[in-house]
Amino acid sequence: MLFDTVRRRCIHGAMISAVTVAVAVVSACTSSPTVVERPGADHDGGIEVIAQERLDERTVDLTVRSKALAQDTAVRLLTPTGWHDRTPERTWPVLYLLPGGDGDHTSWTTDTDIAGVAQLRDALIVIPGMPMFGFYSDWDADGPRVESFHLDEMIPLLERDFGASRKRAIAGISQGGYGALKYAALRPGVFGAAASYSGWLHPLRQPEVVLGAAAFLGVDGFALWGDPVRDRTRWAANDPYLLADKLVGIPLYLSSGDGTIGEFDPPNLLREPLFPEIDRLAADFPAGTVDLTEAVMGESTRLVADRLQASNATVTTHLTPGTHSPPYWHDNFHRSLPILLEALGIRR
Repeated sequence: MLFDTVRRRCIHGAMISAVTVAVAVVSACTSSPTVVERPGADHDGGIEVIAQERLDERTVDLTVRSKALAQDTAVRLLTPTGWHDRTPERTWPVLYLLPGGDGDHTSWTTDTDIAGVAQLRDALIVIPGMPMFGFYSDWDADGPRVESFHLDEMIPLLERDFGASRKRAIAGISQGGYGALKYAALRPGVFGAAASYSGWLHPLRQPEVVLGAAAFLGVDGFALWGDPVRDRTRWAANDPYLLADKLVGIPLYLSSGDGTIGEFDPPNLLREPLFPEIDRLAADFPAGTVDLTEAVMGESTRLVADRLQASNATVTTHLTPGTHSPPYWHDNFHRSLPILLEALGIRR
């Protein structure tokens, strides 16, 4: 989902906000959600909940006002059994699921069956939103501080007010897979396991693609980590390949396709143009590559997996043919579930 918005824009001729579409669909399909407006105290950490919307027996959407983001954003909760009648002392292990580059807090419930996974009824599932192409980082100047929002504002808020315990695991799709590994590396001990599905885990290998994608979306990519040559140290400090030594202590799951047609793809799938900086990489990959996004993700995932294995890290990999699409993420989420459940202390 790192380039899903780019792909939609190339195909349809205009950028479509996945968040807007998904919220409209949820609203249309929900008979009478319960909306609770609340003023919310300005908590320590700079975040307040300004609204809660109960979509069904288990799903709660929060609207939070974040100083780190300087805007309101959504966070989806899939609540465990007994959560609505919780006492202040009751807590649950937390599975943090990070969306792709569009930052859509509904994506996990749309693209996977997590709401129906029986073992996860004993966990609080948190799907935080993020600004478009936020890259799970604190941007320069007046840009969003996504990392600070997720780690310094959101986690304390959920633990204080929403029954989150300090037993945590984290996983993510595409740009969210990058975020999952980066967060686990930068905050040792915070997450008991991490999983990446089609994550871009080595952006410094192809910095022109990061900058090209940002430019295509109308974003100043240099405000992310600066210039990749002049500010190489900052890029390196945000690159999971170069942070791999910090991931040795926790169980990891890495999956990706290679951009060729795989088991969940139509046999006649053709490659579509995206934007120049990634399109010109076609010659670097096999002739059968139909999805350059996943080819880049797959290359980076393999490099990180090799580096982790050389360091004797606890890493499970599932590297196959396939494209950058939800059926693969759904499949690999289930493959990784035993690792995540064990970190959460939930019996399978």
